[in-house]
Amino acid sequence: MKKLLIGLVLVVVLIFGGLKIAETVVMGGTDYYVQITDDGTKTLEQDDSGNAITKYSYQLTGYDKEGQEKVLDFSAFKDRPLKRDAYLKLTWNQKKGVTSYEEVQKNDLPQKAETKLSK
Repeated sequence: MKKLLIGLVLVVVLIFGGLKIAETVVMGGTDYYVQITDDGTKTLEQDDSGNAITKYSYQLTGYDKEGQEKVLDFSAFKDRPLKRDAYLKLTWNQKKGVTSYEEVQKNDLPQKAETKLSK
């Protein structure tokens, strides 16, 4: 009975660990920082159910914590463009491109990225 319980706990831990590793590989990546400088390109699309979806596409230059530059393409599915002059932290993955973004405050930017964005 004790061996069965230990075995079950071990299987659960391995599965949970494997899922976390897979999430990191698929959704993780390098963080880049950008400043929204325009309203993006607005397009109207339809989902599989025929509902209208508004999409804003952006192509901005981002900088990692070391100040390395990368041109990033990403989209926001919102009814309005992203807030102008806002700072975003984008997660970029080599296989999937930009996988996520979140707004950050200017004082949360890494020093080298802030210096490059201020130019």
